Amino acid sequence: MSQELYTNLAIFVLSLLVGFEVISKIPATLHTPMMSGANAIHGVVVVGAILVALEADTPTFYVIAFIAAFLGAINVSGGYVVTDRMLEMFSKPKDKDNKGGDK
Repeated sequence: MSQELYTNLAIFVLSLLVGFEVISKIPATLHTPMMSGANAIHGVVVVGAILVALEADTPTFYVIAFIAAFLGAINVSGGYVVTDRMLEMFSKPKDKDNKGGDK
């Protein structure tokens, strides 16, 4: 394997460890509100992974970039689902008996 691959894998593993350490320090009650803000970060990860895939010289780099883009896309879509559910909790319930008529 090339030195560049070792360097990229080392950065990848270190970023996983740092990310896990940061997320594990957040109380569980803050995970849902933070998903909205995390969508932007995960979007940057997806774009970065796509850029890495475009510049990939070997199949190994391409596979790693694809995995990063795939996992980032899962996080973005999950974040939107969680945000939608959270916003739904604060909306007014619709009146089931009154279907658009006067009250």
